[in-house]
Amino acid sequence: MQRIWSVMHVREEAEAMHGVRFFRMLITVAGIALVWATSAQASSVDEALAAFGVIKPRVSMPAPDFSLAGLDGKQRSLSTHRGKIVLLHFWATWCTPCRKEMPVLHALEKEFAEQEFVLMCVNVDRGDKAAVEEFVHSIGQHFHTLLDPDGNVRNTYEVRALPTSYIIGRDGKIIGKIIGERDWAGQQASNLLGTLLGEVEKAAVH
Repeated sequence: MQRIWSVMHVREEAEAMHGVRFFRMLITVAGIALVWATSAQASSVDEALAAFGVIKPRVSMPAPDFSLAGLDGKQRSLSTHRGKIVLLHFWATWCTPCRKEMPVLHALEKEFAEQEFVLMCVNVDRGDKAAVEEFVHSIGQHFHTLLDPDGNVRNTYEVRALPTSYIIGRDGKIIGKIIGERDWAGQQASNLLGTLLGEVEKAAVH
């Protein structure tokens, strides 16, 4: 009888060890799948950034916070949009490419209004804001731009040419910098924003 119990005990231990090995195998497979998925997502984002000519920083640093007044006099801060993808766009009324881009950016803002996307435009005109008001009203009364007449925010972000844009991630860190005019109405722009916003949705699900 004792021998039978011993045999059964050995069998139970063997089955338990088999179960442990199987569980460890599942964990390993899941880990590999997670690494592969993360790598694939990162590759997809990198490809979209490169296709649109976005300059990635060597080290992703937090975007400097700031607060500026809009044409309506209300103060708006970058930090209030934490958790969203922010397109920080520097422009001026005397910049021809800027004037060309602004209506398209306004349309882009409306297109992605229901998603985790925010457009923050910073005007760097010096002096009277009348020219800014006239141009903005010609685009649409719901379009908002912030005023940086002293150039403080422009200098903080080391803007040397216009237009210049920064893409800021939901974690508040700079994803990349765009110098010069881009086709914001094109497929590459849609792919870029779609990819970035898709990553936000995945993160929210998980």
